[in-house]
Amino acid sequence: MPETKEALAFYAAHSPYSDPGALAGVYAGLPHDPAELARIARDLLIHRVEGDLFGHTHPTDRLHNDAESRYIDDTLSILVDRNAAPLSVRRDPADRFVGTCRDFTLLHCSFLRHAGIPARVRIGFADYWGSSFHGDHVVTEYWDAERGWLLADAQLADPFVSGHWKVGFDPMDVPRDRFLVAGEAWRAIREQGADERTFGLHGPQEGPFWGERYVAGSIRLDLAALNKVETLLWDVWGEDEGEPGTPLPEPSRELYDGVAPVISGEVSFEAARNLFAENDTLRTPRTVTCYAPFNGPSVITLR
Repeated sequence: MPETKEALAFYAAHSPYSDPGALAGVYAGLPHDPAELARIARDLLIHRVEGDLFGHTHPTDRLHNDAESRYIDDTLSILVDRNAAPLSVRRDPADRFVGTCRDFTLLHCSFLRHAGIPARVRIGFADYWGSSFHGDHVVTEYWDAERGWLLADAQLADPFVSGHWKVGFDPMDVPRDRFLVAGEAWRAIREQGADERTFGLHGPQEGPFWGERYVAGSIRLDLAALNKVETLLWDVWGEDEGEPGTPLPEPSRELYDGVAPVISGEVSFEAARNLFAENDTLRTPRTVTCYAPFNGPSVITLR
């Protein structure tokens, strides 16, 4: 799909979340190749749940607090404080930022935008983590001049990691039937009869974070990210204040029935921008409620 110059310029520029700010100097000497940048991001971070994979025990304070960094300048500050080597130098697990999929993706997007490559964060559900369950996940969508928008999973950019999960595809070209953006996941449930119990942070047997209500929250996050408001995954706003795991009211389902097509498939930049700007329920307010997994809820004023 041809993309407008306005859209490409928008996604090639930093957001308040991806901007390295005063630490932009540490980007000096980074390559411009998207795959190389994904590998560098991978080698600077370690996921909260990857301790066993890397034979490492995360210090409790890092496990609880690193991934509460909303903005890349804070992430970079932590990385440089732990190891002042150039970012292109692979870190030992003990020197890495302990994050989530969102952190791998935002750092990759930051690198790409710094190189002038249009990139955006996409929130959705992946089925390649060892089962057919569609697990909550975040990846990069970057612009390729020949092929258009491609999905990339920086978390898989280390062959050791991609080999462990036996993904069988190029992490710089994630098949769109293996990662469903949030709107596609919603439509799979609502229009195609997919089982809502197979979409979420985990299945019903492990807790309440699954199903239509969870996917609806991901739709809000994905629409915001398409507008370069790349919040934490546990930042919450909008009309849906019901308990996790409970059914959505019918008016809410109808709302997301209308939103899902806008952020599915070949996204219209203008439509995504207008929907976010004009809908008070969907647009991210200046103040959100953060339900931090380890530190509990708090009210946060965003930059």
